[in-house]
Amino acid sequence: MTEPFSSVATPELDTARLGPILVTGAAGFIGYHVAKRLLESGYLVVGVDNVNAYYDPALKAARLNLLQANSSFRFHRIDIADRNAMSALFETERPDLVVHLAAQAGVRYSIENPQAYSDSNLGGFLNILEGCRHAKVRHLLYASSSSVYGANTRVPFSTHDNVDHPISLYAATKKANELMAHSYASLYRFPVTGVRFFTVYGPWGRPDMAMFLFTEAIANGRPINVFNHGNMRRDFTYINDIVEGVWRVLLKPAAPNPAWSGDSPDPGSSRSPARVYNIGNSNPVELNYVIELLERHLGRKAERQLLPMQPGDVPATYADITDLERDVDFRPSTSIETGIERFVSWWRDYRGVGH
Repeated sequence: MTEPFSSVATPELDTARLGPILVTGAAGFIGYHVAKRLLESGYLVVGVDNVNAYYDPALKAARLNLLQANSSFRFHRIDIADRNAMSALFETERPDLVVHLAAQAGVRYSIENPQAYSDSNLGGFLNILEGCRHAKVRHLLYASSSSVYGANTRVPFSTHDNVDHPISLYAATKKANELMAHSYASLYRFPVTGVRFFTVYGPWGRPDMAMFLFTEAIANGRPINVFNHGNMRRDFTYINDIVEGVWRVLLKPAAPNPAWSGDSPDPGSSRSPARVYNIGNSNPVELNYVIELLERHLGRKAERQLLPMQPGDVPATYADITDLERDVDFRPSTSIETGIERFVSWWRDYRGVGH
């Protein structure tokens, strides 16, 4: 078996000498928070987003308005699938680092509109890799997903486990991104790191995800769809913890694992400068408990429509974050109780609903 990867050979970047940082998906939930953190830390941030209508563009515009209030933020409205536009962007901006968070999201939507996932998550990601190669980017950090674990049932999910059995096209595109990134790291020797996010929630969250959907419905007296009769367990991870994990991983470019062996290949590391990390709370929570917390903070009971498991869904997610703790000394710590209280408070402010 391959020996555990050592972080000793992976020096951190000198934060005082960083040039522009490109954040794709900057109008999105995670992209907005990452860009905000980088701006608050004094970096020049180049944001890219196509501001599509997959969910309410007004929410995306509101996030962008907050970012654009900072003079160190430059925004380009570009679809990452546009090869010529992306090539010109990299040539003009010459970013030092890239945080690639733009993608067509959603497990269920990938069943309805698969072509969108091919265009954005495959073609768009190839444009990112090509841009990084030609611009000699020092480190590419890109978003993968806990959905890549697919049919795996051994928990907690480890980056050292095989993930060759996706059960949605969305998951398959994220697995493909990991393979594409590895091939570029192998061919061109530039560091690439994938981060598998586990059920991210918090202020400015996506309205197509359960936390936002449930909050809106409960507050307005509408029924909520509760799949698998509420017996789903998710590793809900608060946005501030996600951002902290991204920042720490970004500053520690992937390095080859000298112990990696082709006779017993470790899926979580490589002889090339390629790595994958889980960023999750490592504490699965039952959906029914999340609903109870929302009811408590909203002061209303939910009307639950109990439904079976949906195609592409998995009953539970649970992150093994051993590598994250060892390599960048970070473990998410925001409890679901604290996170939901903060989210509902933000939601009330955003919707203009009294506390």
